[in-house]
Parts: sequence; C-alpha cells; structure tokens
Amino acid sequence: MPADRPTESSHLAPALLILAIFVVAVLDATTSPELHISAFLGIAPLYAALRWSFRMTLLVAAVFVVCLTYVDIFTVPDWAPASRVVGIFGVILVAVFSLMLCRTRLQREALHARTRLVADTVQRAMLRELPLNAGPVEAYGFYVSAQEGARVGGDIYEAIDTPHGLRLMIGDVQGKGMPAIGAGLEVLASFREAAQHLESLDSVAERMEQALARYNTRSVEQGGDERFVTALLMEVRGPAQGRVLSCGHIPYYLVHGGEVSERREGEGGLPLGLGGLSGEPRHSVRVHPDPDDWLVLCTDGVTEARGKDGEFYPLAERLAGWTDLEPAELARTLRADLESFTDGELKDDATVLVVRRSPAAAQLSMARAAAA
Repeated sequence: MPADRPTESSHLAPALLILAIFVVAVLDATTSPELHISAFLGIAPLYAALRWSFRMTLLVAAVFVVCLTYVDIFTVPDWAPASRVVGIFGVILVAVFSLMLCRTRLQREALHARTRLVADTVQRAMLRELPLNAGPVEAYGFYVSAQEGARVGGDIYEAIDTPHGLRLMIGDVQGKGMPAIGAGLEVLASFREAAQHLESLDSVAERMEQALARYNTRSVEQGGDERFVTALLMEVRGPAQGRVLSCGHIPYYLVHGGEVSERREGEGGLPLGLGGLSGEPRHSVRVHPDPDDWLVLCTDGVTEARGKDGEFYPLAERLAGWTDLEPAELARTLRADLESFTDGELKDDATVLVVRRSPAAAQLSMARAAAA
C-alpha cells in the first residue's frame, strides 16, 4: 500500500530524528526544570509527517509521546497535577495531529499519482511515444510541456505510413497546457484520418481546417475561446519525391552533407483556424530530398526560448555543431542544452523532431538511384 511504503530509501534520517528526541529528553531530565527544552520537540513528529511513511511517523510520534510524558511526570517537580495533565494532553495532541497530517499527505500523494497516471494515458492516446517509426522514416525527438506537472499541452506531432506515402505533421496550438489540449486533439485526429484517405496534402490541410472550425464553434457556444493552430505538413512518396505545406508554422531545418540550412518551402498559408480570413486555398510545394538528408522540425517553444541574457535559443548554430551525432543522441543533446540554456524555465511547450530515413531505407534508395 502507498501509505505504508517509506518515501525515502534510507532509514538513517528517521533514526537520527529519534536519537535527537532521546538526547533532548535526557538533557531536559538532567538540567534545570526551568529550561524544559523538550517543549520544542513537537516539530519532530510534524517533520516526520511531512517526509516519511505512516509507519515511520507513528514510530517517531510514539517515541515523542513516551519521552515527553516521562519528562513531564518525573523531571518537572514544581508542576501541579493539572499542569502535568495539560502537558501530557498537549503531547498526545501533537502526536495525533502528526498522524492525521501524514495520512492526509499520503492520500493526496496517492491521488496525485492516479491523476498523473490518467494524464500519461491521455498523452499516449493523443501523442505517440517518441521515437516514431512510419514506413521508411524514423523520427527521434522530445516533447516538454511548459506547464509544471503537465505531460500534455499545446504541441502535437504525428508520422504515419499511408497509401499516399509517408505523411508527417508537427503543430503548435495557440496557448499552452490544459486549455490547448482540446483543439490539439481535434486537429491531430483529423490529420490521422485525412492522411489515410485523401490524395493530396492540400486536401489533408483543408480537412484539418474544417475540424478546427467545428471545434471553435462548439467552444464559443460553451463560453470558451476560439483557437488557431500552426502546422507543418510533409509527404514523402519516393526516394526523392516529397511535398511540404506550412500553415503559418516556423521554418524547418535541413541537414545535408553536414551543412545546416533553414528551409521555408510551402510558407505563406495562414494557421489552421484562420484560413477563412484569406479565402485562398493552401498549396503544397514539391521538394527533392536526398536519401541521406536529415530534417529537424520544431515548435516556437524551442526557437523562442530565452536564456538568462534575454537572447533566443540559437538552434541553427547548435545543430551545425552536432551534425555528426546520431538522431537519438542529437535529440538528447538538444534537450539537455535547451534546458541548460533556459535554466529549466521554458515559457512555452517545446517539441523537436529529428527525422531521417532509416539506414536500411536510405541504402536502398541510394542503390536504386545509382542503378537508375
């Protein structure tokens, strides 16, 4: 049971606290009764209640009651019987309060653990765990929520193998934390469905726009806010055949031959949820990636992260120094460096995807290109 399990791996600290109670009680018993320094020991069971298991708190409280009762009865000769009763009652009251405090804390911790488990389940249903594998492509990376204690927020991503080729999406919902989850889930679900059945990437984006519009209508009817979502959609249909469509999303980065370049293909479209403002349909553009190219996709929680001096995180500069790293190692290094740069204080959700063809798929593509 959680309530009976120690919250610290070592019993040294409880043992030291119990020893301190004994030492103070002995000093009180051997010094002038006017001092009565053991009266300050009430903090001991309270500290145990905030730190350790119920059993350990019960042990500390029992030692506290025994020691203080002995001091009140045998080492304070000038006290009247009524004063002794009041003193002993106060000791017992502190011990009982400590046990109640410990039980309440453990119940809250158990509730938090269950809530965290539910949040993790929601995240796994909403966002697949990284790395992603879809057809010939693998995507490593990380997702960090800016909201303390949250595992889900306003960033979304997906990579799926479809009858129309590999399709990849990364997006950023306006806002962060819990209020952004509904809009993000709506857009993500529409992408997963439309990517499987619609022929063009443009049609996929349009279906996502329609889904978010319906969500915004419901949200306004229920007294909520309308939201927009920036998104970057990609499609790979062959060794050097791809398309890119940006719905107001930030550029991505291409790692080609050890060189890093910022790519803005497919830009110009408004974010999802705002498409009706222009009346113009979105259009994807064709790209021709080499089999051994890498892509780095991210949300603006990365590029707009600020350091202590107020400077933005230099993502392109950092990537240029890490082109020799494997994708998994690059993702770990980038996350650690971002947290160090911001001193662990991200102001927005941050997501990075390091995308490349799997080594086997890349070799096969290069062999086919050479044979052609």
